Amino acid sequence: MPLGDPVLDLSYCKFKRLPSRVCALTHLEKLYVCGNSLRNLPDSISQLMGLRILALDFNKLEDVPLAICQLTHLTRLYLGNNRLMSLPPEMRNLQSLRCLWVESNYFQRFPQELYDLPHLKSLQIGDNRLKTLPPDLWRMEALRGLWLYGNRFDTFPKVLLRMQGLEILDLDRNKISEFPSLKRVRTLRLFSYDHNPVKDPPMVGEEVLLVGEGAAEFLAAREARKERQRKAAEKEAEELALAGEEPVIHGILKNSSSKQATNEAVVTVEDADAKEEEPLVKAEEEEMEADVELPVTEYDGAELEYDEEGVEYETEELICEGDGFEFEGEELEYERSRMDYEYEDGEELEDAGRQDDGA
Repeated sequence: MPLGDPVLDLSYCKFKRLPSRVCALTHLEKLYVCGNSLRNLPDSISQLMGLRILALDFNKLEDVPLAICQLTHLTRLYLGNNRLMSLPPEMRNLQSLRCLWVESNYFQRFPQELYDLPHLKSLQIGDNRLKTLPPDLWRMEALRGLWLYGNRFDTFPKVLLRMQGLEILDLDRNKISEFPSLKRVRTLRLFSYDHNPVKDPPMVGEEVLLVGEGAAEFLAAREARKERQRKAAEKEAEELALAGEEPVIHGILKNSSSKQATNEAVVTVEDADAKEEEPLVKAEEEEMEADVELPVTEYDGAELEYDEEGVEYETEELICEGDGFEFEGEELEYERSRMDYEYEDGEELEDAGRQDDGA
């Protein structure tokens, strides 16, 4: 392979030692050495300062080689299916690390050395021997995906309720018999709890996809409820549209018409009082009617004015939520193989392999 190629795949080559010439490829960015029999790595691997991805899963590592901890540009490190029981304090040097996979090892305690990795978003630590989580795990604020399947939890770790950035949580194949409400983890989008001794799904937010016992029925019922709410909203909108009328404007007359109305009101009151003052002589009434001219209110042609101060026009705006994701319980599948991740830039890796074959 020409010097400076960015990708090198030496997976499943039955190596017991990493070839020394690999460490001379100082421009290497991605190195895959999976499925060999490596127990250690040469110190010279620290020369690969441009390395961003290093895959060492399915080997025989009992400790993390300290030379790896000098590769400060690493963003992805795969150490699954080895014999690790802990991580060295020097792991803190990997400040660019975003993804760490240490599944299928022998961790009995959570490696708190990871607290000092500010950009770690994905942590795969399934198939280990964890029984509890540290109470200050919430300090890992950047964490978005946490895989804890296949451990030895018999109660739900309450500290997970404080992981406010968590989007994916996998607790498959543990011994948890009861789950609390997960609604307070507002960022959660996928929760997997399959193969735990629980009867009912946990309470989760409306946007969370569940995988586990009873999850299909729960999700189907939730989608049916959303559909009923949507139809009810549409029906209400139609009824409002059919009942729509011109708005009634309540104003106060400010010109002569208002005065006339006031005068009429006064006359009405005076007439009521006059009926109580009986008897009156009919001749006197006729004489008074002849001598006194009744007042006449004349309309001066001025336009009527309405004082609309304080008048509010209320419009009801119907807000309908958009359609959420559609879920069909019968098609829900969740599978995990022993080695279930895909390395990024797989096509680039295949192209590199083909170029090697051509060479």
